[in-house]
Amino acid sequence: MGKPARQNLVGPAVRKIRYQRGLTQAMLTARCNRSGWDIGENTIAKVEARIRCVTDKEIPLLAKARGVRIQDLFQ
Repeated sequence: MGKPARQNLVGPAVRKIRYQRGLTQAMLTARCNRSGWDIGENTIAKVEARIRCVTDKEIPLLAKARGVRIQDLFQ
């Protein structure tokens, strides 16, 4: 069996921006929850690893929690 298919395009940018801002996955999770996206820390890890899909509805919430423009997630 080969590698699993990548489930999103934004995972690497999410991780990079999170590191640049000095945030842990737990801190990003809390920001996402305050933005209206009820997720857990495990979900952030899966998004960053590109093993979880990020829906069209979740992209703006993720950008808001990161404090970036939506375009910044698609580097």
